[in-house]
Amino acid sequence: MAVDHYENFPVASLLLPRRLVPAVEAIYAFARSADDLADEGDAAPAERLAALNAYEAALDAIAAGAPPRDPMFQRLAAVLAEYGLPQRPLRDLLSAFKQDVVTRRYPDFARLQDYCRRSADPVGRLMLALYGVNDAASLRASDAICTALQLINFWQDVAIDIAKGRIYLPQDDMARFGVTVDAIEQGRLDPAWRALMRFEVERARALMLEGAPLATTLAGRIGWELRMVVQGGLRILEAIERADYDVFRRRPRLKRLDWLVVGWRAIRM
Repeated sequence: MAVDHYENFPVASLLLPRRLVPAVEAIYAFARSADDLADEGDAAPAERLAALNAYEAALDAIAAGAPPRDPMFQRLAAVLAEYGLPQRPLRDLLSAFKQDVVTRRYPDFARLQDYCRRSADPVGRLMLALYGVNDAASLRASDAICTALQLINFWQDVAIDIAKGRIYLPQDDMARFGVTVDAIEQGRLDPAWRALMRFEVERARALMLEGAPLATTLAGRIGWELRMVVQGGLRILEAIERADYDVFRRRPRLKRLDWLVVGWRAIRM
């Protein structure tokens, strides 16, 4: 599950075949650095967007056959060529990172899900492509898992995001349950907040369970990797529930005992 602070990417996992490690690390370096351009430091929005546009221009150059000068893009170009990977997932990631620069609220779940389609689902699709898996059913299941992981990350990080002025909770859900922006800024743990979070946790769980069968249909290490991802995500949802939906004072995360539970559940899938 979580590696560094790009939580949906299984970088150099023990379950990852050694032959794929350089490829995964090259894709991770692109995604991590682009995400940091959008989200870290104190650059102005225009500077962030310009830097992300430069990444897009580098992808254009690779597509045109021009050899990149930047070592990171050299490695990425080699991986794209070796595995025949499409650029679309990488461009979708850049689109989502640009959106993070300018978008602070999501009016409804459809808009949030569209963001997840570009910020999280490309990671799963790239991983499947590295393993040579590209059938429609597997892609749909992978998208469900990755969107669920992104939502789980949002629910973990409500306090972190509000400090940056962002709220990923759909605004129509907030209105339906009677949760205001002021309440989130104050970390107000009341029945309205618990009801909203209970709803959002169940939504993420349903998506994860929708995609979970993929972990048992994929053979070999990728199947085991995915089992751990699925069970890790479900366990974090349980941690949010055990905390009575208090994500303001302590970020729910997996501890050593939790990983034992995750491993046992992965074996039993």
